[in-house]
Amino acid sequence: MRKRSLIPEELQARAAKVKLLIMDVDGVLTDGRIFIRDNGEEIKSFHTLDGHGLKMLHAAGVRTAIITGRDAPSVAVRVQQLGINYYFKGISDKLAAYGELLAQAGVAEDECAYIGDDVVDLPVMLRCGLSAAVPEAHWLVCKHAGYITQSGAGCGAVRELCELIMQAQGTLAAALESYVK
Repeated sequence: MRKRSLIPEELQARAAKVKLLIMDVDGVLTDGRIFIRDNGEEIKSFHTLDGHGLKMLHAAGVRTAIITGRDAPSVAVRVQQLGINYYFKGISDKLAAYGELLAQAGVAEDECAYIGDDVVDLPVMLRCGLSAAVPEAHWLVCKHAGYITQSGAGCGAVRELCELIMQAQGTLAAALESYVK
């Protein structure tokens, strides 16, 4: 993960408003590969950089949510470990889940950020205040993303977005400084 340079003014304005970060799982929090054991159990790999970024974001007062099309027990475990505030699993209509999430969280669309990687993420990405994609995302997703991470899917992309939001909100420097005291 590279040190963040100056954030463009429009991106900073959008990130400064974020109260809720919404994420897809496969291809965002993971590298998109799904390992299936002989007994049918799915295995996913999550990066600790993303996990700590989410914990820092929570400490800065930003809530988090997952909207995913799959229903994998490993994701439920990770949601619990990280204290993700809202978890929508097995979702075929992400836009409907998004509407429900907005009502539950009591936030406006411009107060939401969404990071995705595939065309099923676009209906939400096109409506939220800050849309982001991983570099491996489908070309149409990249075309409509307000920000494309430098870090790859499952390799710190979510951490990068967390830090971008925190930088725009003026909470990143203090959070990082606490580790070098």
